[in-house]
Amino acid sequence: MPTSPSIPAFRLGVLYDSLNQVAIDDCRGGEPVGTMGLVNAGVVRRDLRKIEESFACLQALSIEEMIAICGRAAELFMDGDLFLTASQSQTAADYVRQLSASSGLPHALIRSNMEKIAFVLREVRSVVNGLTRGLPFEAIEQGILQTDASLLSFYPATTCLGAVLPSNSPGVNSLWVPALALRIPVMLKPGKQDPWTPWRMIQALIAGGCPSEAFGYYPTDHEGSNVLADSCGRVILFGDAKTVARHAGDPRVSCHGPGYSKIVMGEDCVDEWPRYVNVLADSMLRNSGRSCVNASTIVVPRHGAEIAKAIAEQAIKLVPRPLEAADAGLAGFTNAAWAEAIDELIEQALEEPGAVDVSAALRGGNRLVSCDGISYLHPTVVHCADSAHSLAKTEYMFPFCSVVQMPQAEMAAWVGPSLVVSAITDDVGFRAELLQSAHIDRLNLGPIPTPKVAWDQPHEGNLFEFLYARRAIQEQRCG
Repeated sequence: MPTSPSIPAFRLGVLYDSLNQVAIDDCRGGEPVGTMGLVNAGVVRRDLRKIEESFACLQALSIEEMIAICGRAAELFMDGDLFLTASQSQTAADYVRQLSASSGLPHALIRSNMEKIAFVLREVRSVVNGLTRGLPFEAIEQGILQTDASLLSFYPATTCLGAVLPSNSPGVNSLWVPALALRIPVMLKPGKQDPWTPWRMIQALIAGGCPSEAFGYYPTDHEGSNVLADSCGRVILFGDAKTVARHAGDPRVSCHGPGYSKIVMGEDCVDEWPRYVNVLADSMLRNSGRSCVNASTIVVPRHGAEIAKAIAEQAIKLVPRPLEAADAGLAGFTNAAWAEAIDELIEQALEEPGAVDVSAALRGGNRLVSCDGISYLHPTVVHCADSAHSLAKTEYMFPFCSVVQMPQAEMAAWVGPSLVVSAITDDVGFRAELLQSAHIDRLNLGPIPTPKVAWDQPHEGNLFEFLYARRAIQEQRCG
């Protein structure tokens, strides 16, 4: 297979080879991994005018048919030799190699993310049932259903779901899969370093029987991304705090920014903290700390220094390795300047009193290193004696965690906002405080790692309620 494919745009089922080709760089330098054709904002606008046709195409299928398509796509995504360009196909091994080169993700992490995507495709029935709370599919398909309790009516709140996707973790692409099962077309803007994952998913779904008109795939610039975000009826948008702030308050847009996920330990469990160290370390380190569900802060009422040291002793074992190595678990940075800037920010913050990098003495070297031409940041664990310290509530795109000590009585008010909070406590009163918090999106009660996702539960909002709305309805026969 040629080593430098050119990925086209996909305009609601039609391949589109743009003259504006941009390189997909290899993070190790050398020849690009491939190219992709950029489309301008006008192309996105024109296709949005035709989205009703794609919507009608999917609405003609049943949810059961779409579930079956997703199930077939799961196996094709994992093992299939799929369409890549008009002259090239892509095996699963090709995909892993290409994505690793462009993103700095080790092969082992990519395969783990592939399993996550395939799981959602395979189990999409359970996902949809969880999101709809077991609503019979005919209520969605026909728009009306008489139950024992009442007459129900639901209607599509949009004719498409737009998604502005990131490059940090391929597994996030699983979030748009239920939209297809619910018969809503998707218009996707891929991340610069990961055009591969959404493209392979699209091809697996088409090969599994999904109408090609259900997909728009638009490598584009900031203007094109803004048109997608501003014009689609519903949008999933990934970005930093600044990007998220731009769309704050817009009910059409589900923003996925920094997660600031946390673990809190109650007074009743903290003295037995060694039992839970593996959960704490896993929450920080899984997926190389790249996900918004990774724990970036651990809050304890005491033993903070000892807990930080124990986590750091596990964290320092995660070291840079060649991308192809079976034991590689630390992702590199595609841009060395980003790694340098983060390292400098942390060092500057550590000059403030109240925080100590516990991992520094244990690793015995610099945080910022290079391996095979790629920049890495070693996992970093900071003990914050002061909860007001600037590192106490922060998040970076590598395994970073602050252990913060404070009284249990202050924790529930302090932890928000958090995408995920895992509460290691059986204290009924403390659990009740957390259950009442409006600033925790996902709450795990017990020693559950923050990255462990229950797919039948909403994630940053309920996608069914985002895509469909319930209307008031009454019915009386005319005859």
